[in-house]
Amino acid sequence: MKNMPVSPEIESILNHSISGFHQYALTPQPARMLFVSQNLCDMTGFSREELLSGEADFYLSLVHPADRKDYLGFLNRLSLGEQRLTAEYRLVRKDGGILYVSDSAASRRREDGSLVGDSVLTDITPLKKENDSLRFLNETIPCGFIRYTCEKQPKITYMNRQMRAILGLCDAGAEDGSPDDLEFYKDNIFLMFPVEERRRFALYLNRIYSQNSPMAGEITVLRCDGTKAYLFGWVTKCVGDRGTEEFQSVCMDITRRRQEQKAKESRRYIKALSDVYDRIFEYDLSNHTVRYLHGQNTPAFPWMKNIPMQLEEATEACIRDMVAEKDQEQVRAFFDAFLHRKEDTPGLRPSQIRYQARSFDGSIRTYTGIFLKIEDSVSLFCSRRMPDTRETDSLRTENRSLKENLKELVTRFTDGIAAFEVTNDLVTPLYASDNVCGFFGFNKKEWLQMMKKGTPLKYFVERSRASFEEFQALLQNGEAEFTYFDLSTGTQRQIKAICSPKSAAGTSPRYVMLYNVDRKQPEEPKPGRNSALASIRAFGYFDVFVGGKPIPFRNKKAKELLALLVDRRGGYVSSEEAISFLWEDEPVTPVTLARYRKVALRLKNTLAEYGIPGIVEAVDGKRRIVTELVRCDLYDYLSGDEKYAQLFKGCYLTNYSWGENTLAELSGGLLYP
Repeated sequence: MKNMPVSPEIESILNHSISGFHQYALTPQPARMLFVSQNLCDMTGFSREELLSGEADFYLSLVHPADRKDYLGFLNRLSLGEQRLTAEYRLVRKDGGILYVSDSAASRRREDGSLVGDSVLTDITPLKKENDSLRFLNETIPCGFIRYTCEKQPKITYMNRQMRAILGLCDAGAEDGSPDDLEFYKDNIFLMFPVEERRRFALYLNRIYSQNSPMAGEITVLRCDGTKAYLFGWVTKCVGDRGTEEFQSVCMDITRRRQEQKAKESRRYIKALSDVYDRIFEYDLSNHTVRYLHGQNTPAFPWMKNIPMQLEEATEACIRDMVAEKDQEQVRAFFDAFLHRKEDTPGLRPSQIRYQARSFDGSIRTYTGIFLKIEDSVSLFCSRRMPDTRETDSLRTENRSLKENLKELVTRFTDGIAAFEVTNDLVTPLYASDNVCGFFGFNKKEWLQMMKKGTPLKYFVERSRASFEEFQALLQNGEAEFTYFDLSTGTQRQIKAICSPKSAAGTSPRYVMLYNVDRKQPEEPKPGRNSALASIRAFGYFDVFVGGKPIPFRNKKAKELLALLVDRRGGYVSSEEAISFLWEDEPVTPVTLARYRKVALRLKNTLAEYGIPGIVEAVDGKRRIVTELVRCDLYDYLSGDEKYAQLFKGCYLTNYSWGENTLAELSGGLLYP
């Protein structure tokens, strides 16, 4: 039967009022066309006779070859019984054009028991072409794009491929990463940012939402492997597809440009410092390396200039070979204190030391050294020999380019707080913070006026907190410290001044840089129960509590990593060791190392989210639990205190099979309380 018997009125409606209507017999197989509307003929360019001709389904031949398999599956599902289904596919028109259609079909059973399908086609070609254009732009423009909710803790609703690449996220099912990479950020966009940037980003969102105006700027994000990326982007508030308010961000990755700019600024800074200091070493705590960057009259070091060396070994070699024996322990303690201090401890001032060391001519001379921080994990150790007044005429000529660079350099690096030029007893200020203007007895307006012309040294110092003789000593010795009372804080403050050497002719300008070197250090938390930031339960099922509430770890492996650190009781665990426990059946490969770094980052972010980032310490890829900052039933039990003797009931880290080794030691009495 090639045509469906219908009344003329109904046929007219089907031909002209219902888009692409056609009917086909679903049983017996194969499906064949029963009725085609004029509307369908107009859509495809074929006549009714052509569409109904032959025993085979001519309509099937119009379906795009790449879509036929899916279309046949669609028909097979319809033939299983009475139901309504929808499919999208392409049709090839008679003129060769491509038509995108949405096929809404309903199968029904006739009186004779056979199944027929009634189908209505909707032309979605314009929509598809628009979406394809958007998809092309989305996948080819070098910008990340994110959509996220306007909640207090925004949730990510969409992230394009470029943004995934910027963050180093893997697509679901990728071999080199976990399928839930995006899921880690999805419920809280703030996890994309370092802890120190989260409040700033939240304030930006509040401002954008309240003012209903977009904002642009730079911000730092965390890649999935824990490294930082720098973005420039725009954020705007708009109404999404579902009619709800949402934020949208477009971002460009400027990490490379930022790194090049930072390297350029660092070179300029080091060039300026090299005019004051004899030797400069770069300490990179993130890579655990040290590089020798600059030296005056140091024939012992040129062979290792700019070569990254293992931090502890290189430092020990320099101390052993260069520092006077009587000062070696003092210098070792100085470097050890710097390497193990907390990076973000607020109020910590530049570390300084005075010691005796071998000079380039083999004699023992007095040196001073200072650590100047230039990045989060990079500091410069700068040392200079205390000049002998009898050697004044032999000091090197001043570097004139410092005058042009010094103001900008001091403002960029927080350790430097003031600088000025001294030429023939005339002082020209280059830069100073408000606090230091007060130290010299001038207000900001007066200071700016003096920056335009030279001021006699006696007049410059007569209003300051130091005497003229002290400033003369600074110019003569090249170094001095001043103590004054700061009215704004009500405390005694200390400033250290470093002066560049006098030229042989005595006519070149000399430059002075000042540093805030307050002796007051932040109080370290005292070990003990009262300093505990978190409570840990190791006997039984492992859990961590903050403020009496358990942390709901989003990632099971991050929680297991913390349990492993607790089990080591303060000892360091390397990446290789951790992998052997977290993925017992997998070897250490680049894939598992990348997976482990993501787990470690998730642990770090989770702890930061609950305000306890300091309980885990990471050094050179190794991690440990800071036992002084946690309260743990295992540690209480092993303390030997009688009141904790009944804590162990025969269960330990029940969640993890590898905990059985420690459990055996506890049960067998190998670990004694």
